[in-house]
Amino acid sequence: MIMKLLTLLSVMVCSEAFLSSISKSQLSSRAAARSMLTVTMSPDTGANLNSSDDDGDDVDFLLSDSELTGEPAAAFDDTPPAPFLHAKALSEIQAKYKRSESDTGSPEFQVASMTERILYLTKHLQANPKDFSTRRGLVALVNKRRRLLNYLFSEDVDRYSSLVSSLGIRHKAPGRVMSREEKYAKFKSKKK
Repeated sequence: MIMKLLTLLSVMVCSEAFLSSISKSQLSSRAAARSMLTVTMSPDTGANLNSSDDDGDDVDFLLSDSELTGEPAAAFDDTPPAPFLHAKALSEIQAKYKRSESDTGSPEFQVASMTERILYLTKHLQANPKDFSTRRGLVALVNKRRRLLNYLFSEDVDRYSSLVSSLGIRHKAPGRVMSREEKYAKFKSKKK
């Protein structure tokens, strides 16, 4: 009796572990989650009730409805999740712009990291236009990157120009401040 309880417990644990290993993107609906069922065990013999052969194996299986009914199973999407792809792209771009082995604070490293995060958040906002919290974070990130680019321009123009061209960033380098006369000389006089 104890062996049967242990077998039933192991079936339950295995099925929970299997279902938790399936990502949410693979389960397209609640019906697909319900379609995964365990093969039941006979309480007195310990044999599989759903098994067609009686060879005495006490092997536990997880079967979907499509395997039992013969219908084709729904195809799962094999693309990795977006956060995983973002983390991978972020680590690649960070490795490219590191000055040394332990560099995390150089302006090039930070601007490259921010650029990748800005691209990810832009795609997210295109899919979720009402996510205002992310929109505020994106605006703050763009402003922070602009300040870092201004700093890099003031320190080393060559590194600034190579970074902007390699990342494809549109950035106006800070120029000198125009005087009031220069600023308003562009406008036509409204006085007649």
